[in-house]
Amino acid sequence: MRKRMILACLAVGLALTAVFRMGTSTLAAATSSITSDSIREKEEQIEQAQKEKENLENSLSDLKEIKESLEEEKTSLTNYVAELDRNLSQIEANISELKAQITAKEEEIAQTEAELASALEKEESQKESMIARIRCIYEKGSPHMVELLVGSESFGDFLNKADYVEKTVAYDRQMWEEYKENRQLIELCMQELELDKQILEQAKVNVETEQANLENLIDQKNRDITEYESDISNKEQAIREYEEEIAAENAVIEALEAAIAEEKRQILQSNGTVLSYDGGMFKFPLASYTRISDDYGMRIHPILEVEQFHNGVDFAAPKGTAIYAAYDGKVVAATYSATMGNYVMIDHGDGLYTIYMHASALYVSSGDAVVRGDTIAAVGSTGRSTGNHLHFSVRLNGSYVSPWNYLSE
Repeated sequence: MRKRMILACLAVGLALTAVFRMGTSTLAAATSSITSDSIREKEEQIEQAQKEKENLENSLSDLKEIKESLEEEKTSLTNYVAELDRNLSQIEANISELKAQITAKEEEIAQTEAELASALEKEESQKESMIARIRCIYEKGSPHMVELLVGSESFGDFLNKADYVEKTVAYDRQMWEEYKENRQLIELCMQELELDKQILEQAKVNVETEQANLENLIDQKNRDITEYESDISNKEQAIREYEEEIAAENAVIEALEAAIAEEKRQILQSNGTVLSYDGGMFKFPLASYTRISDDYGMRIHPILEVEQFHNGVDFAAPKGTAIYAAYDGKVVAATYSATMGNYVMIDHGDGLYTIYMHASALYVSSGDAVVRGDTIAAVGSTGRSTGNHLHFSVRLNGSYVSPWNYLSE
């Protein structure tokens, strides 16, 4: 009879053990889901970083190919300048994109380092807990079900002890699974960190390479324009082309002025209010400058060696120097032409306009309202230009006037 009772208790105990295992395995799955999600997310991030690295290695401008394509345009200086400036703009955009990528990658590295530090801290805590648990098992041993049954005062006491033992075993198993998952997360964090650092270094190298490509093309442009205009066999043609380009430039500006004048007439007819210049002095249009490379008025062209009217003041300044709106007004043009390069034209009211030429970048668009001192562009050498500078012009009632009449010191 006692034997049958023992076997029955064992059967019940084994059944309960199975139940406990199911319950505790569900608990373990729930508590480790966060780590599992982190592992999946980290694996996806690593895959994305691999693609990013491959794209980065193939994103550099092909300087040789660019120069070969430009050779076909040299029969027309205007076309050549426009095509070269288009390539310069593309490289500038690539540099900006790379710099943004560097900033983003530095932030990602900081985040991954924080995740790694947290995972390492968790691993250390897990190790201490498992060492303490192993020491406890070593010192006290792990009771067998039969021992529990024999040593129990009652069947209820046996169930309580069996419950405790099974939960302890499940907890130990859970701790081990969590430790392995956390160790996997640490490895993935270290892998992602190493990959991100490689991408960061490659992006920095690419920026330096693209900057060198940029300077190389600008130097090439300066040499080609100077060589073309200095060539005696081209001189008459160069002078004729220069005069035609200035005439085309003036035609563009006059058309803009005419369109604005018509718009103002329509506004006045509708009893509206139009922009009016209040007579204030202009702000100097550059954040800094080295020298006046060419002043307003009649001068001998430095390369063509013929007397020409220079319709503005050229301020030599480093590439990227901020260009300011000289006074309050409305942007009527912010675009590109082969002669003026990237340029901005601002209406200040009462027939007064300012024009800013050869910019490397434009920060405003047609229709924008600007106030005195707003940054509208950056110094460059786009268009028919052989060095970084701002060509600053002022027009009043359809004619160029000296900018010095309006500039404050």
